[in-house]
Amino acid sequence: MSALLLLPALMLQQAAAEAAPPPAPAAEAETAPPALDRETIDGRRRPGYAAPLPEPVTQDNPGAVRAPPPEAFPTDTISIPDRWRILTGLCPRGEDRSLFTVFSAMRDVCHGRADPYHQNVLKGDLPLAKGKRPGFLKEDDWFLTVTAVSDTVLEPRTFPIPVGVQTTSRPQSLDVFGKDASFVFSQTFLAGLGLTKGNTAFKPPHIEYKLLLAYNVNYVKVPERRVLFVEPSKGTHRTDAWLGVQEAFVDYHLRNTSERYDFDSIRVGIQPFQSDFRGFLFNDQTLGARLFGNRDNNRVQYNLAAFWRLEKDTNSGLNKATTRPRDDWVFTANLYRQDFLVPGLTGQLSLTWNRNREADDIEIDDNGFPVRPALLGTLRGRAYDAFYIGQGFDGHVGRINLTTQAYAAFGSDRNSFFTGRRAAIRAFMGAGEASLDHDWMRLRLSALYASGDGDPYDDKEGGFDAIVENPLFAGADTSYWIRQSIPFAGGGRVIALSGRNGLLNSLRSSKDQGQSNFNNPGTVLLGAGGDFDLTPAFRLSGNANRLWFAKTTVLETLRNEGSIPASIGWDLSTSAVWRPKANQNIVLRLSGAVLLPGSGFRDLFDNAGGQKHYYSILANAVLSY
Repeated sequence: MSALLLLPALMLQQAAAEAAPPPAPAAEAETAPPALDRETIDGRRRPGYAAPLPEPVTQDNPGAVRAPPPEAFPTDTISIPDRWRILTGLCPRGEDRSLFTVFSAMRDVCHGRADPYHQNVLKGDLPLAKGKRPGFLKEDDWFLTVTAVSDTVLEPRTFPIPVGVQTTSRPQSLDVFGKDASFVFSQTFLAGLGLTKGNTAFKPPHIEYKLLLAYNVNYVKVPERRVLFVEPSKGTHRTDAWLGVQEAFVDYHLRNTSERYDFDSIRVGIQPFQSDFRGFLFNDQTLGARLFGNRDNNRVQYNLAAFWRLEKDTNSGLNKATTRPRDDWVFTANLYRQDFLVPGLTGQLSLTWNRNREADDIEIDDNGFPVRPALLGTLRGRAYDAFYIGQGFDGHVGRINLTTQAYAAFGSDRNSFFTGRRAAIRAFMGAGEASLDHDWMRLRLSALYASGDGDPYDDKEGGFDAIVENPLFAGADTSYWIRQSIPFAGGGRVIALSGRNGLLNSLRSSKDQGQSNFNNPGTVLLGAGGDFDLTPAFRLSGNANRLWFAKTTVLETLRNEGSIPASIGWDLSTSAVWRPKANQNIVLRLSGAVLLPGSGFRDLFDNAGGQKHYYSILANAVLSY
């Protein structure tokens, strides 16, 4: 009985002994691993482990200036010493340029010095380094700007061409006007250098030096003699070249007049100037001195200037800097006010005095044709004082883009070529262009009225004429009438009805070398057009302009005709502009224009081929750096 009771107890003891782990030796117990492994694996720390913090660092510097608290710094803007270090700080130097392959941000902002599309020293984005600038440039912040432009023009065209008086290219033919087709090739290279001191992004420069040279090569072919040269023995084609100084000035900053850098500056030398928004009155690059600046946080700008007009090369229109300037001065003052009358509209008021004293001058152009005095009427030299009061607006009123310009001309002509007596100048003009933007389209309407002289013998000259016009208006040089020079035959010799790149019917010998003429028929224009941006790099434009003479009395008197209609005709033009890089570095333009003559134009001009219309094609490529 007792044996049966002991058997279960023995079985339980044996099972417990088998489940218990065997006892470990004493040596192995001493080298057992810790409960938490603090070792790292391939530079990584095991989760859950926090190393002891180092001892706190203390510093005792009595009298030291404490750093400002964080709330003392602005939270919306942070000042930086200059603008160019933002990107150049990302550009490594020397051996570190291998990092370009690692960081894409560096590849985006770091480029070669000759790259025209990104920051570089040659186009004034970065200042000249201290160790690489000439010794005469003191202090810092000197910027160098290099300009290089190639302007290529191919221009087939037709216009009324008079037959030479002494001879013709087609013997045994008899007509007043001959063949009308001609061809022009013009290549202009411009090279400029500018040196500016000052951070011009935020305030006016302290001083600026600028030099711009232009070299032009041109080739012209016409079908008639005595068009390109005064000598009948010379041919009907011409190749010419000229180097002109188009800019050479010093611009000096006189003072700042406010904390927001309103300023006064003066510029002296050969410089560009445009007297109004669109270039209706005086647009030239000539010798002068100009005081200019702004006020009221740049909402008011002003100009006070005196210009001494330079002689021009006949075939290129570039300056003759080595020839004594003309006895023809332009004094002008204008004032601009932004947000005038309505927000978004800039108003301009101007007063200009053209003082001409060339009554005793006889000027022959480079082709042998007289340009001063003009071969009209009495053929005597002229001197005059013409004053212009102008008012213009440019900007927008709501959704309507608006540009307007009006001039009143008054003064005296000391020798009218009709009477030989003193005559009072009383003329005016008004022009306006309104446009509306809708998505990728801009539709516009244009209108211009320039008064004409109604009585050449009344000692009052009522035809409006500019000093040197180059209007950006109604299609600009895409327009046939603006682009081409129309000769006036039968009433004067070597006289143009309207000048090249001009709109007014001024009856001048030359827009560049001739004198203003207030005995003219005037001009009336109504036009419509549009610009269509098909892509960011490609634009199509079209213009349709209707033209008239304001008064035809002067034309009738000079041509000894009883009646000449006022209609000039329709000027239709279209153009395509492609900018492959979507900027102004490469601009390719192809335009075509046609003049459908009205009754007045047909009365004045005819040709041997009996042409019913005239055309102008302009292919232009401009490459800029």
